[in-house]
Amino acid sequence: MTAGDDRQAQLAAAYRHCAAIAAEHGKSYHLATRLLTPDRRPAVHALYAAARVADDFVDHPDADPAGDLADWSRSLLAELETGWSEDPVRLALVHTYRRYDIPLEHLVDFLAAMTSDLTIAGYPTMDDLDRYMWGSASVIGLQVLPVLGTAPGVAREEAAPHAIALGEAFQLTNFLRDVGEDVDRGRVYLPADLMAAHGVTREQLAEKRFDDRFRQLMREMVAIVRRRYDDAAPGTPLLAPESRDCVRAATDLYGGILTEIERADYRVLDRRVSVSKPRRLAVFARRLTAAQLARVRVTMAKPKSRSSAGA
Repeated sequence: MTAGDDRQAQLAAAYRHCAAIAAEHGKSYHLATRLLTPDRRPAVHALYAAARVADDFVDHPDADPAGDLADWSRSLLAELETGWSEDPVRLALVHTYRRYDIPLEHLVDFLAAMTSDLTIAGYPTMDDLDRYMWGSASVIGLQVLPVLGTAPGVAREEAAPHAIALGEAFQLTNFLRDVGEDVDRGRVYLPADLMAAHGVTREQLAEKRFDDRFRQLMREMVAIVRRRYDDAAPGTPLLAPESRDCVRAATDLYGGILTEIERADYRVLDRRVSVSKPRRLAVFARRLTAAQLARVRVTMAKPKSRSSAGA
């Protein structure tokens, strides 16, 4: 095996490692990625896995979470310059960033948001939470956008605002689902002014005390998140046709979490709601045929090469 072959094998193993992380920790997200074309799928897995690893430094810390995250971040930024890493997650991310020409500032902003989680325990207003989400969610949408691609004649800048809105919608959905878990880690991602308006305190969240005040707060937050999904929706037709059903499936599944929160009467302080496996599979099956048809249409629309035309 040549050195080049060895590197290709190492890169393929790195992407498989990222896919395994996505399958274990992001079941809905991973299922939706199966609707992507095979060439796009590994890059999305790499982006997810890198975000997961960085997040774990904060949510499941060792003795020195700040140092661990800083060391990992410095290594990653240096490896983006050299084009290689011995760490499988960072290797896949470096390759993805360079292959799709993803702007470096998106990664810098994401790492800054993860670092802020080590010291910031709450957000006074929705505007403050939005500023945090620029690095933790908006740039995730912007990272994924080059991988998904845009429709012919559509500039990436045209689709970007909708990608940002979808990243925020997904993150806000997670915040509402994970209120109980987050407060156990010392963090609250519900705006303090909205909490105060409904008479809900951090102490109530920490004590897992559910009442009608918390129910009304969650009802208002669900409405806010649904508006983000509405802002994102016009962006799906701007994407490459063969990527649209992945985004539609992910939106259906994450939007389904909001529905499950409502069905649970907003009781998320002492439990974690989720979309059932049959529901996830039903969404996947419904989108699968459409995704396959889109691939066929794209293939047929491509101009034939000279050799194939004369065959």
